Amino acid sequence: MIARRTLLLATLLAAPAAWARPGATTIDVRAIERRRLLPQAEALLAAEPRTVAAVPAPRSPAGRQDYYSEGDYWWPDPASPGGPYVRRDGRSNPDKFDGHRDALIAFGRTVPALAALWNLTADARFADAAMRHLHAWFVDPKTRMNPNLDHAQAIIGVNSGRAIGVIDTLQIVEVARAATLFARRNAPGYAAIRTDVEDWFASYLGWLTTSPFGIEERDEKNNHGSCWLLQAASFAALLGRADILADARTRLKTIIVPTQIAPDGRQPLELARTKPYAYSLFNLDVLAASAWLLGGGELIGWKTADGRSIAGAIAWMAPYIAGKGKWPRAPDVEYWDGFPVRQPNLLFGGLAQQRGDWLTLWQRLDPDPVVGEVVRNFPVRQPLLWL
Repeated sequence: MIARRTLLLATLLAAPAAWARPGATTIDVRAIERRRLLPQAEALLAAEPRTVAAVPAPRSPAGRQDYYSEGDYWWPDPASPGGPYVRRDGRSNPDKFDGHRDALIAFGRTVPALAALWNLTADARFADAAMRHLHAWFVDPKTRMNPNLDHAQAIIGVNSGRAIGVIDTLQIVEVARAATLFARRNAPGYAAIRTDVEDWFASYLGWLTTSPFGIEERDEKNNHGSCWLLQAASFAALLGRADILADARTRLKTIIVPTQIAPDGRQPLELARTKPYAYSLFNLDVLAASAWLLGGGELIGWKTADGRSIAGAIAWMAPYIAGKGKWPRAPDVEYWDGFPVRQPNLLFGGLAQQRGDWLTLWQRLDPDPVVGEVVRNFPVRQPLLWL
């Protein structure tokens, strides 16, 4: 079996790669991804499903299948030991409970990568492995995650969950993209679990669009509102919810772009943070992915009456991705050295605007960061699921 896998890997890696020439306005993403993903195949096939049910959360007020996380920037108050935690924006508390989020991130990395590999190779082993993870998270009554985020990003001594915790499930946007691919191309094993998987997403989408936390997060003006939009759009696309997709397009054009992007392309709400570089990249990736999903290149290039656009925001940020030393602001207070990575806004924007320089830049950046905080803020990782 190992010899056969090694031969398969060598054969596939030997396929010619059609990289973009500098300045070219099209690229062979399949060839690029083949060379990136095939060396990861064995590790991905060996990964075992691990859901929130397998990760004890001692401070959670809920059950073992309920997702729980704690706010990143909240710390014990030196002036009140044992009292409510206090906020230190941009400073991540290493002692917060991250177990469920780490499991969700691993799920959100593994299944989309397996889907992309199946797309590239048609090897049923990749589909079979993905089905095991989907079954554990969405189907098995003993291990599935309950479809809500009532207890995400809790603040110790203050609350047991917050609306902004909804951002945590951004990590499964590409799981929904993977499921969409499996359904469209009749992946082996998917028919047996499709109803349960889509029922889970339907329940979660209902919670996302009607619960007080979901509605509050939808109306956030910064990256949180953007992340709600991408989640709603991705889950609705899987389920064929044309009504939610139409509302998402309208929200992107009438609320998100006008309030988040300045006419010159800056993102003022993200620049106001203590990590303005990483937040600007993160929000721009989410905006570009949302536009690409909801309307392709047309929405990326679409402008408000006073010239605000996602393409304009990419144009403002691209020089600082190419040369971070030109960044006109103070360095981020944390993880300054971790960014940029292979930011998807460059891919979506480059294809939409026929910008060969953006596509060339996208190709030379790191597609597989390993620092946890960088990975968390890089949730759109598998371009084949979007193209």
